[in-house]
Amino acid sequence: MGGTKKLKPAENIGAGWLYFYVHFVTEVICFYCLEKQVGDSVFLWIFPFIYDALAFVPQSVIGYISDKFPKIQMGSIGIAMMAAAGLAFWLGFLPGKYTALIILCIGNACVHVNGAEVTLRCSDGKLSHSAIFVAGGSFGVITGRLLAKSVIPYWVIIILVLTGIPFVMLAEYYRKSADKSENPCKKFNYANEKIPAAAVIFLAVLIVAVRGYMGYGIPTSWNKTVFQSVMLYVAMGVGKAAGGILADRFGVKKTAMVSAAAALPFLFLGDNLMLVSLIGVMFFSMTMSITLALLVSVLQKTPGLAFGFTTIGLFLGTAPIFFFKFTTTLSNCIVIAILTVVCLVAMQFVIRKDVKAHE
Repeated sequence: MGGTKKLKPAENIGAGWLYFYVHFVTEVICFYCLEKQVGDSVFLWIFPFIYDALAFVPQSVIGYISDKFPKIQMGSIGIAMMAAAGLAFWLGFLPGKYTALIILCIGNACVHVNGAEVTLRCSDGKLSHSAIFVAGGSFGVITGRLLAKSVIPYWVIIILVLTGIPFVMLAEYYRKSADKSENPCKKFNYANEKIPAAAVIFLAVLIVAVRGYMGYGIPTSWNKTVFQSVMLYVAMGVGKAAGGILADRFGVKKTAMVSAAAALPFLFLGDNLMLVSLIGVMFFSMTMSITLALLVSVLQKTPGLAFGFTTIGLFLGTAPIFFFKFTTTLSNCIVIAILTVVCLVAMQFVIRKDVKAHE
């Protein structure tokens, strides 16, 4: 496709929507398979823990490989691996469930990395592209869980994930257009230039880890029905997308600080009030694309590696949940308040002042 024309930045938003769908079907098959397995009490926590470790942590390595060898079709490879894992869970032709789980996780990681690579390179320094891509996962997680409890068989889910391949191939058109620039990510300049790159990486990963841990402690006593669970994940997805879109419109630092602070009262007061809680969840989810933008700001030549750092932070934040949880609403609220202050201080320190995505 040597004749690919150079697209205008606004036109490249299509890459975000293409990978919204790819991310959606990725999480559908992953959480469909997980939900099918954890019905066995032996796998109740082991399977999800291994999934988090193998789907999140390797993304830094896969991302670096993708950065250095962009001709490798990570997205298509990942979808093929997840489809193969679905077949293995269904037909049992691989030795043990863990073999299929490993293949599923690596496939998931490949798709995530490619989605990040494409949307970041195409974004011209804007956050909305990758935010839309990331948002698709929230809708996929709840869909996969619900389908696993239905009569929908494995083969339908396998076909569904395979429908992502043409979307991946079309997204490559946007990437090739963006890669005509020597450094497609050069407009990511949201980190405080007075801070060393290593410190930016550390603080950004810390923010992701803290927010990942906080996400499991949000008081949601109201969440008792399927409809309420769906609304919770919808709020997460909408918040993730809105964070990037609002950062492009009003500025990265302002969006990060306001959304993190505004989430607190809604989360605290919404334990038994769904609508209030959902507003808090949306605010809480808005920083996702901002931490990624910080990392890309100091790793412009390796956006895949930058995305991998966010998933390492996510694993570090969620791993303790498998071994230790605060069991009361009061303790959760206290921890959320303390960690929010930590995030606000870190973001105030690490995000460059008065930077908007258009500049």
